[in-house]
Amino acid sequence: MPDQSISRRRLLGTAGATGLALGAAGGAAGYAAASSGSHEGSSGTAAASLTSLGAEEVMFHGKRQPGVTTPMQAHGHLIAFDLVASAGRKEAAALLRRWSATAERLMAGEAAGSNDTDVARDAGPSSLTVTFGFGYSLFSRTGLEKQRPVALDPLPDFSSDRLDKARSNGDLWVQIGANDALVAFHALRAVQKEAAGVARVRWQMNGFNRSPGATARPMTARNLMGQIDGTNNPKPTDDDFDQRIFVPASGDPSWMAGGSYAVVRRIRMLLDDWEKLSVKDQENVIGRRKSDGAPLTGGTEATEPKLEQADADGNLVIPINAHARITRPDQNGGAAMLRRPFSFHDGFNADGVPDAGLLFICWQADPLRGFVPVQRKLDRGDALSRFIRHESSGLFAVPGGAAKGEYVGQRLLEA
Repeated sequence: MPDQSISRRRLLGTAGATGLALGAAGGAAGYAAASSGSHEGSSGTAAASLTSLGAEEVMFHGKRQPGVTTPMQAHGHLIAFDLVASAGRKEAAALLRRWSATAERLMAGEAAGSNDTDVARDAGPSSLTVTFGFGYSLFSRTGLEKQRPVALDPLPDFSSDRLDKARSNGDLWVQIGANDALVAFHALRAVQKEAAGVARVRWQMNGFNRSPGATARPMTARNLMGQIDGTNNPKPTDDDFDQRIFVPASGDPSWMAGGSYAVVRRIRMLLDDWEKLSVKDQENVIGRRKSDGAPLTGGTEATEPKLEQADADGNLVIPINAHARITRPDQNGGAAMLRRPFSFHDGFNADGVPDAGLLFICWQADPLRGFVPVQRKLDRGDALSRFIRHESSGLFAVPGGAAKGEYVGQRLLEA
C-alpha cells in the first residue's frame, strides 16, 4: 500500500468544489426497519404495532458501536462537546466511562442513574442507540497526538461550503437515535448532564425520519425534497461492506480496529427554489423518478440505470450532471460510504423561508476514499448543488464497540 500520509496531504491540498453526497442516488441508509412485532392492519397490509416500537432493543456492547448499521430511527440528536480548559486525558477517560455505563442502561430501557429525569418513564428501549466519536482537536487536548489517525486529518475546503465554525467539529461527538422522541431526548439530557464540569456543549442538532410502520411495507426513506433517498446504499450483505465501512483489525492505529469514520454535514435544502421546479425538472436533477426512485431509463428502484441511453433527439436520458449519475461508485473510482442521515427543520426565517434540510452522516473506513472523492466529483458540476447549502461540517473517529466491562475509547485513553 502506498504511503497514505503523502497521498492524503497531496489530495487534501487540492481544494474541492460544490455539492454533497446528498441524494437519492449515491448511497444513503434509507430503509425503514421492519418490526418483529408487526401485525396486519385493517387494510390487510403489514404495519408495526405500537407496543413493538417500544420493545425493540439494541445491544450496547459488541465488536462495533451501535448506531452505524442499526436501521435508521425516527428521532435523532447530534451533539458535540469541547473539553473545558482544566480537563485532559484523565477527565476524558472518566467521562467516556460514565457515558458508556449510562448508554448501556438507557439502551436496555433502564433509568439513567440515581438522578434520572423520568422523561422516558413508562417507555421501553425504543431502538435507542448512543454512539461516541473523537474529533481531531481531542488528541492535542489530551496529549495523544501520536495516536491521532491520519484518516482524521481535516477535510479539504469545498467551493460550496458556507460553514459556521461554531457549529462544526468538536473534541467529542455523540449520535443518539430512537424510535420514540422522549426516549431520544432522555438520552440527550443524560449525556449532557454527565459531561458537566468536564466538557461543554459546542453545538447540538435535532433530526427525524419516517417512523417504522408508517408505510404499508418497509421501503427506502424520502428526504424533505420528496425524493427517495438511499437506493444505492452499501448493504451489510455486500462482500466488500466491512472493507469499505470499517477499519480492519490490522488497521493503524490499532485502537481504531472495528471502528469507522463519520463525516457529519448540516445541509440546508433551498426548498422554495426546489419546489418551483416541475416534477420532470426535479427528476432530471436527480436522475430518478420521484414516484418510485427508478432510474429515468426505466425499471424499478433496484434496476441498474442505463447511463449511455439517449432519447430520440440524441440527449442522454439521465443528464450528464444528474446527481444519481455523479454519485455512483463506478463513477468515482469505487468510492462508497454508508449514509445514515436525519432530516431537520429548525423553523422559518423572517421571510418565511424554511430552515430545513439534511443532517448528513456517512460512515467509511477512510474518508479520503469515501466521502472526499465523491464530494469533489459533485463539486465539479452536480445539478443538485444550486438547491443545497453546506452550513456545518465535522469529521470524527468512531472506535469499535466496547466489550462487557469496558467503555468506548478505552484502548485509546488508557493506552
